[in-house]
Amino acid sequence: MKLIFSEYSIILIFIGLSFLLSSAIFVLSYIITPKKADQEKVSAYECGFNPFEDARTTFDIRFYLVAILFLIFDLEISFLFPWSLSLGDLSSFGFWSMVIFLIILTVGFVYEWYKGALEWE
Repeated sequence: MKLIFSEYSIILIFIGLSFLLSSAIFVLSYIITPKKADQEKVSAYECGFNPFEDARTTFDIRFYLVAILFLIFDLEISFLFPWSLSLGDLSSFGFWSMVIFLIILTVGFVYEWYKGALEWE
């Protein structure tokens, strides 16, 4: 039992410290911040639109494009992190397959940039 506790005691200490730190930050932010509410602060923020209009109104396609670009590059990071951790154990095939993946993503990003999907007017 002592062996198990010695292995997991670091994790328990980390969880306890993170709970204490997050509680302290929450309490301090509640105490320090000003409590003056105005119309802008209490209104809901819905992608730049008035939230009290009809829910079926159409909006610009660029919101979707930005969301898709975010998902693409978020997935890229989720593939890059484990690849970078196991880079020393991979063969040249694993390295070059990820390089090709990054080139394809870069070409897609340049295409989106060239088409003006990132320009907001």
